Amino acid sequence: MRVGIIGASGYTGLELVRCVLRHPKFELVVVTSEQRAGLALGDAFPGFRGLVDLRFEAVDPDALASRLDCAFVALPHGASAKVVSALHKAGVAVVDLSADFRLQSREVFEKWYGEHAAPELFGQAVYGLPELHRDELPGARLIAAPGCYPTSAILPAAPFLRAGVVESAGLFVDSKSGVSGAGRKLDDGLLLAEIGENARAYSVAAHRHGPEIEQELGLVGGQAVSVSFVPQLIPVVRGILTTVGLRPVQPITTAEAQALLEAAYADAPFVRVLPVGEFPSLQAVRGSNFCDVAVVSDERAGTLLALSALDNLVKGSGGQAIQAFNLAQGWPETTGLWEAPWLP
Repeated sequence: MRVGIIGASGYTGLELVRCVLRHPKFELVVVTSEQRAGLALGDAFPGFRGLVDLRFEAVDPDALASRLDCAFVALPHGASAKVVSALHKAGVAVVDLSADFRLQSREVFEKWYGEHAAPELFGQAVYGLPELHRDELPGARLIAAPGCYPTSAILPAAPFLRAGVVESAGLFVDSKSGVSGAGRKLDDGLLLAEIGENARAYSVAAHRHGPEIEQELGLVGGQAVSVSFVPQLIPVVRGILTTVGLRPVQPITTAEAQALLEAAYADAPFVRVLPVGEFPSLQAVRGSNFCDVAVVSDERAGTLLALSALDNLVKGSGGQAIQAFNLAQGWPETTGLWEAPWLP
């Protein structure tokens, strides 16, 4: 299958290149970058020298469509929608990694992102979180890959909302992310001298991923969910470590919560439920498409704590996009992704 990566010079785009190259069904034929058009991928990013004989091209959906069967679009929010729309109309299967097609409510989208650039496609994408939308993905031609923060919050919390054992209001999500989640851009706050030996919260209770978390957990639980979301930057390159605080409807033990978590992900190859007493770590998932989850019931405080760790560039974006596309094509979801984390 002929694959193009639109926006291949960003961190997510480069991760997609890495994943596509080892996928047995894919042939990488197009990589785009406006800033690096004409430059060989291996010259711009020497890690790919000798592996990829392609040059970056400018984004021209009409010219590219005839050369592609599938496109992974890793452009910024807002810039993505028009490109996705043009490729989709030309018959190319598209996985969009921006937020342009993740939300179902037009009102909510416009509140957080502004006017939509492709309103004719709004609400038509399948949300590409395989563990929740597995039955909707087969045959999908437009997939919205989830955000990295939402993935890290939804996966540990969803089983308990689905089972109705926790309240739907007042969820608290604390997420600590590596700096690659902010993308490749000039920002004083992302300089080594600023983030090294430092950690800071940002966009507290005002991050655009909050509505995405609420949407998906609300669908799982069958009622509206409210979330207080606190994202934080920590001095690592990759990874997100998340804790979700839930309020049980009635007392629940750690053993009972563990059983719910294990049952929910018994058939999910990329969600690893850790044994009781073991907790997620970034090192255990770095470079892989795994999400490790755990749960503890703090019966003294009346709180259920659901935890996760994932690599924001793999299970949080590029790897998960391919996992969802595998299911859309009827291939095993592990195709091209079954790889151990980087150790150390």
